[in-house]
Amino acid sequence: MSEQPNLGDCLRSLRKQHGWTLQDVSHLTGVAVSTLSKVENDQMSLTYDKLLQVCAGLGIHVTELLSGDSRQPSARTRRSVASPVNTLRQLTRNYDYHYLATDLVKKRMVPILAHARARTLEEFGPLTRHAGEEFLIVLKGEIELHTDQYAPVRLKAGESVYIDSTMGHAYLSIGEGDAEMLCVCSGEEPDMEKTLFSLNDNEALGS
Repeated sequence: MSEQPNLGDCLRSLRKQHGWTLQDVSHLTGVAVSTLSKVENDQMSLTYDKLLQVCAGLGIHVTELLSGDSRQPSARTRRSVASPVNTLRQLTRNYDYHYLATDLVKKRMVPILAHARARTLEEFGPLTRHAGEEFLIVLKGEIELHTDQYAPVRLKAGESVYIDSTMGHAYLSIGEGDAEMLCVCSGEEPDMEKTLFSLNDNEALGS
């Protein structure tokens, strides 16, 4: 006597499975929290277009949402192909950040394409520090890494570094043009990406 779960049960199950709040789902899909709440409480359904909108925002196929499988997931099957649609730019005094794969929430790693704008520690200001660890590889140009524990080191294109992010650090461009870097941050925080957003907001450019 197994019945196919309704849409509300499926949405709630998927949301709990990924640790999403209704606000998270609303932010990702563009569907109002009140609408999502009514769906979960069987007070309304979704048109097919809205259903596709929800699935696109969550990065899943319609069949995954409607499967009703609330059992423990055996494997995660998320995928994100980098494009302008899921890339968020954040311009700050010291860096021009491009956060990649922002359509995936609660990632264990946060990939960031960045350009180092500052060229001296005086221009950079206080060293940056945050929870977790990070790996950085220089894609173009040359940088000088400053930390509060080690002597400065220079890295050219193709060279990389792995650091403890709780250690004060700064990446400075050397020579002409802004150096381009790919940085991947990780940590134990439940939403590392939001933590980095708010940290960088403190030095975001006003204009």
